[in-house]
Amino acid sequence: MNIDIPIWIIFIGGLGQIFTAIIYPYIRHAVFDWYNDVKQLKPLNQEIAKTYGRYIQGLNFSFGAIAILIPSDLKNHSNLAIAITALIAAYWVGKVLTQIAYYPMYDIPKKAIFKIGSYFMNFLFTFFAIVYSLLLIENIFF
Repeated sequence: MNIDIPIWIIFIGGLGQIFTAIIYPYIRHAVFDWYNDVKQLKPLNQEIAKTYGRYIQGLNFSFGAIAILIPSDLKNHSNLAIAITALIAAYWVGKVLTQIAYYPMYDIPKKAIFKIGSYFMNFLFTFFAIVYSLLLIENIFF
């Protein structure tokens, strides 16, 4: 069996990752009321929470930009391709496992748009995890 992830799938994944970076502040604000919760923290902890939020947003955007700008380099079997696809796969697999393990315990607003949005975002996260895991396998073994 040979795995060959098409460039267009990588490109679509890149667009999706940039979408997650762009939508992230809205989700924090409208769905989770995150900013009001953060205001309850001590000032240093507020800045740490905001910094981690920016890290997440920056990683999502950066992974998307890499996938859009140099998708063939993510498939070229080089050590760097293996390292980058391993990093991105671990990031998204970890995100999916976190979603499964912890997020069902919390309530999100019951509006239909948020329910549909949560299914869509979970689909995207799973899609990213699968694409980059398969890219990693393709880079290592094929």
